[in-house]
Amino acid sequence: MDKEKIIKSLNQILEMELAGVVRYTHYALMVCGYSRIPIIEWLRGQATESLDHANQAGELITTLGGHPSLGIGPLLESHNHDIGNILRESLDHEIASLNCYKDLLKLVEGDSIMLEEYARTMIHTEEMHLGEVDKMLRNPGDVEPFNK
Repeated sequence: MDKEKIIKSLNQILEMELAGVVRYTHYALMVCGYSRIPIIEWLRGQATESLDHANQAGELITTLGGHPSLGIGPLLESHNHDIGNILRESLDHEIASLNCYKDLLKLVEGDSIMLEEYARTMIHTEEMHLGEVDKMLRNPGDVEPFNK
């Protein structure tokens, strides 16, 4: 098991999740319109969950003897705060986060049950988020997945 590569991967996850905290908090502040209340509640919930995920990654980093990054992942600011655009940006962020967890799984598979289960659990969670965002991007009555 290459601890340095694993810690680097976990730090990338930490940074992506912290970016999610900022991103979802910003989005919640920018939503306007008739359906503002349920949308901002969902976005704030996503921000809280991202912070929980960042804490989990940080705890694993220190368990392995590493130093959690003070960096933050990429933040896209399109200045277009239409809910459809916010959801499409969220979809991109969730895909990038999912890929970070998949990369971690490749690094630890067969070497650490703890890290393998963590990665698999987070992949499941991220795939569920992708499904939620995909459904929100569909027009009412559509059953086909959203197509960018």
